[in-house]
Amino acid sequence: MADAVFLAFSVLTIGSAIFALELRSLIYGSIALMAMLAGVAGFFLLLDSPFVAMFQIAVYVGSIAVLILFTVMLVKRELIFTKIEDPKRKWAGIGLMLIFIVSIGAIIIDSGLKSFVTDEPAIDYREIGKDFLTYYWPALIVMALILAGAVTGALVLARREDVEDEQRAN
Repeated sequence: MADAVFLAFSVLTIGSAIFALELRSLIYGSIALMAMLAGVAGFFLLLDSPFVAMFQIAVYVGSIAVLILFTVMLVKRELIFTKIEDPKRKWAGIGLMLIFIVSIGAIIIDSGLKSFVTDEPAIDYREIGKDFLTYYWPALIVMALILAGAVTGALVLARREDVEDEQRAN
């Protein structure tokens, strides 16, 4: 059962990542990115880390991806870069990705991570959650205000462009 769920999360994550890279529409690409980040949260659930999974969903899927969607929807400029359709570049990118993955895998296998032992007690994630809500709440509020300021700035930039276009038309 766990293997089937892992395979499903793998297909979701890898497929959504490919769609996020290949889709020409920025809106659909952002939605695919949200699905990919949700798949990563599923991996954390499989690793029996619900705190990290919920943090992944709240921060990345809930905040960052929605911020990307707002930015894409609000900024009405044309794409700066044009897509070059060259099959050689695509295959070169896939080859470099495979070399990178094999290299990282070799480094991890040779790192001696399996023989790592510690005498430290297990981490209690409830304590981390309590610390977030008691000691680090000012930092969380500052981050929320920065995100709100970024969305407000995107609104102002989009509105200013519309006003300038209307003034030129008159």
